[in-house]
Amino acid sequence: MNRAVVLLSGGLDSATTLAICNREGFESYALSLDYGQRHEIELLAAKRVASALGAREHRIAHIDLRIFGGSALTAEIPVPKNRDEKNTKDIPITYVPARNTIFLSYALAWCEVLGAADIFIGANAIDYSGYPDCRPEFIRAFEEMASLATKAGVEGTRFGIHAPLLELSKAQIIQKGIELGVDFSLTHSCYDPTPDLLACGKCDSCRIRLEGFREAGRTDPVPYAT
Repeated sequence: MNRAVVLLSGGLDSATTLAICNREGFESYALSLDYGQRHEIELLAAKRVASALGAREHRIAHIDLRIFGGSALTAEIPVPKNRDEKNTKDIPITYVPARNTIFLSYALAWCEVLGAADIFIGANAIDYSGYPDCRPEFIRAFEEMASLATKAGVEGTRFGIHAPLLELSKAQIIQKGIELGVDFSLTHSCYDPTPDLLACGKCDSCRIRLEGFREAGRTDPVPYAT
């Protein structure tokens, strides 16, 4: 069985991506990043999801992007609420500079150690908040770079960056996850949960998630403050 590293944030996209990786016959190695984000509930969710979906191993890498800040997720900047994210081309302040580039680099390093050639990431280019590192051209460019920048690549390994959700709507992702047996009650998507760990229901991530469940004709099993 071929091995694959799956970037697992604990949200519904990455949970569905892990389920897809398993369905495609890979032995999945889940990787989460504790990068100094404003809350750790997503890491708890990632642990639950990795266990429920049978990841062969789940590791959490610790880095601190707070030394740079520049994002509402890594600095003392308010998380925008009730933003009309679909009618603006502005990249929101919840964008973490170079986050997916950093995450994929960590996944690539683990791939080399595991002797794996495949990385799965839950990036989405349709129902997302305008992040530049969720675009198809970024995924293609990193895939090319991976084979140029590694010992395994020089020796002939061709790395594959799998982004199976790239062209799916949030509703389609939810439907796919349900088909694959993902328990979305284990996931967490909110950028700014309440002190008692309820999803706020007002940030971009909550609003996109809730709209996806509505369009899919399903009820989100995660509790919300609003």
